[in-house]
Amino acid sequence: MKNKVEEYICPDGSIPYKAWFDNLDLRAAAKIVTAKLRLELGNTSSVKWFDGIGEYVIDWGPGYRVYLAKDGDTLIILFGGGTKRGQQKNIDKAKALHHEYKVRSGVSRQVLKRLLAKKAKSAIGKTEKTKR
Repeated sequence: MKNKVEEYICPDGSIPYKAWFDNLDLRAAAKIVTAKLRLELGNTSSVKWFDGIGEYVIDWGPGYRVYLAKDGDTLIILFGGGTKRGQQKNIDKAKALHHEYKVRSGVSRQVLKRLLAKKAKSAIGKTEKTKR
């Protein structure tokens, strides 16, 4: 099963995953790109899940980690990354970003439901007018 993998964009427009990735050296970046491709192909066997987030462990160099969460069955949101050394700080940051994501997407879903209900009500009203 394939996944859609997206980078989380904060309300201020910053992208924590991109900021982290852009500072990696070329070999580390290649390892991370490979990990991202594996996630897209549905391979999550290297992910350890806890508290609603996942930690993709790359057993190479200083022990790279990529922090992510699932939204539904096929969407993976990337929050950032780090190494074993800064693991707890990175986990805390990923948890905070995941919470922010859930709050924002919950609000978006509520707005979408209201818009769809309004559109359906409008369509019903138009149908009734044409019947008269």
